Amino acid sequence: MSFNLNLYAIAGALALLTACGSKGGDDAKKDDSAGGKEGQAAAPTPPANPDQVMVSPAQEKAAGITLGTFERQNMTTEVQANGSVEVPPQNRVSVTAVLGGYVQTVLVLPGEHVRAGATLATLRSPEYLTLQQSYLQSKAKVRFLAEDLERQRILDVEDVGAKRKLQMARADYATEQAALRATAAQLRLLGISVAHLDATGQIVSSVPLTTPIAGYVKVVNINPGQYVNPQDVLVEVLNRDDLHLELKVFEKDVAQVKVGQKILFKIQNAGRDEELTARVFLVGKAFDDDARTVRVHAHLEPERTDLLPGQYVAARIQTAGARVRTLPEAALIQAGELSYIFQRVGQDSGRSIFRRVKVHASQPQHGDVAVTVLGQLPDTTRLVRRGAYFLDAELRKGEGGD
Repeated sequence: MSFNLNLYAIAGALALLTACGSKGGDDAKKDDSAGGKEGQAAAPTPPANPDQVMVSPAQEKAAGITLGTFERQNMTTEVQANGSVEVPPQNRVSVTAVLGGYVQTVLVLPGEHVRAGATLATLRSPEYLTLQQSYLQSKAKVRFLAEDLERQRILDVEDVGAKRKLQMARADYATEQAALRATAAQLRLLGISVAHLDATGQIVSSVPLTTPIAGYVKVVNINPGQYVNPQDVLVEVLNRDDLHLELKVFEKDVAQVKVGQKILFKIQNAGRDEELTARVFLVGKAFDDDARTVRVHAHLEPERTDLLPGQYVAARIQTAGARVRTLPEAALIQAGELSYIFQRVGQDSGRSIFRRVKVHASQPQHGDVAVTVLGQLPDTTRLVRRGAYFLDAELRKGEGGD
């Protein structure tokens, strides 16, 4: 009997220990489960949308993020164009020799200002001497033929001479007169004074090379002793009194460009950020052969004398004006042809959530940019007006960027 009582005592003790262990394990599992849930609640879940970023109030303040909405402003649309400062064709002279010859003297240097009719160089050639000789001989022959024609007229009146001789004398006189006038015109083209040659009969050995316009010498391509041909450009002279812009506008933008539109431009590689103005006065009516561009000409406003022909310019043709949505430059992130802005979409655990939105942006004007949203956003949408670069950096961190 005592042995059975001991067995019952041992079995009871084992049952009590098993019950305690089971209870402790269940309690431990409950504690672990509760602890895991608390840990998950403590760490905020990052936004699932790759275009969203979450920041804390401290980060917002440190980054200087300010919120606002779109503004409506009158903004001009613009056409980008490149070109150069040029002068009209009548203000650009290429001086050549009428007849080939040898350069005797050169009287100017590149950059020098010359007046209209000034002598740039002198040329000499035996042809010049021969031409003057032919003129004097032709002049003497015309005098003789005039006297002979008068004799034949007298004889014809007295019915002594033959009609044929009178007719021949008249033809010879007219022919020689034409030759004399042609030789005199050639001498004038060379710059030789026919009046001085008539008065003195003195033949000169050299001729002047003159400029028909006033301006600045651009190029001097000759030196003493050099032989030049009529097709050679010896000196170039530019008159800068009528500088204008010559721009190249692409085919897709030509329809927007009209006479009278304002142009803002800068001189490239000039070391200055000054923005100058011009106004369109001529739009070309044909495309260039090499590129699908049309030439647009514009007068400077006001006229400038400190620019040089040939300087390259980057221009913006202001084609129209409209009341559009705008944001400050600090609100946009440039990304190639597209740009991005940030919209505040809500909060999670005290943190603000911002979403990246794609837009088309125009050129900045006075610190503001006209934007076109690729989607639909009301004018009252809460947007980041300052601090967009901080949000973009945080978003790139979430994407695994630098």
